[in-house]
Amino acid sequence: MIKVGVTLGSRAPDTLAAMAGRIEALGYDSIWVGDHVQFHNPTLESLTVLSHVAALTRRVRLGTAVYLLALRHPTLVAKTVATLDVLAGGRVVFGVGVGGEFPREFEAVGVPHRERGPRVDEGIEVCRLLWTKAPASFEGRFVRFADVALEPRPLQPGGPPIWIGGRSDHALRRAARAGDGWISYVVTPERYRRSLETILTLAAAAGRRIEPGRGFEPAHLAFTVVDDDWERARATAAEFLSRQYHQPFDDLVTRYCVLGPPSQCVETLARFVEAGVRTLVIGFSAGADRAEEQVERFAADVLPSIRRM
Repeated sequence: MIKVGVTLGSRAPDTLAAMAGRIEALGYDSIWVGDHVQFHNPTLESLTVLSHVAALTRRVRLGTAVYLLALRHPTLVAKTVATLDVLAGGRVVFGVGVGGEFPREFEAVGVPHRERGPRVDEGIEVCRLLWTKAPASFEGRFVRFADVALEPRPLQPGGPPIWIGGRSDHALRRAARAGDGWISYVVTPERYRRSLETILTLAAAAGRRIEPGRGFEPAHLAFTVVDDDWERARATAAEFLSRQYHQPFDDLVTRYCVLGPPSQCVETLARFVEAGVRTLVIGFSAGADRAEEQVERFAADVLPSIRRM
């Protein structure tokens, strides 16, 4: 069965509890948050938000989409994520990405922008090591330690699954080499299919056997506006995403977003499922004032059709 989650987006703190509870009550499978240290808009720290949400929910999985691992020391990240997994009862999915679209946040933490890829690769190694071995030692380019034991370990054996975020060639290679899953965004279903095939081919060439849905989860973050008027949905998404990412989205929303009446949203999402997606992460893009309405409408008019795919 296809799983469906929802991103919380940049919500006011006093609305998080009600939204998280409603998402779980409506039958969605997971709740996701994005991650930045500094961005164009006010942004809460992702793992702190998920710790809050963990206390408000019991069933949904909790994920980062995606965590910018290069901005933090991976030993501290490993400890924080392990703690979150324990507190959440083993429900964490650790989505990891390189980022880079906002270079000033790298400057703010003293990390050279050009080092972000290698730092993420090494950080993944450090997290997995500290989640599975105690005491552990590591000698890398950026991190070195000896006889470190992080206790308690994550509740999930081996630690939370690590899903690699991104659409670049580097991201696909990272997913093939080190991912328990892959989460894309701003791609067409056709590109998604080609990229997933590339990941599987690269993994096989490296001697790693991965199978979608069996230890490796192909996912996609879909910016979505459900509206009976397609043109209104398009304009709403363009305005919201242009403001959110501080760049023009007018020419992008038609190509990459899920828009329009429920039947059209189902048709677009079905193309991603046919391309290999097993988890859909819905990023509602109609603004905070319509967030509750979008979550409810999607659950009533779109989600049942996806469950039958």
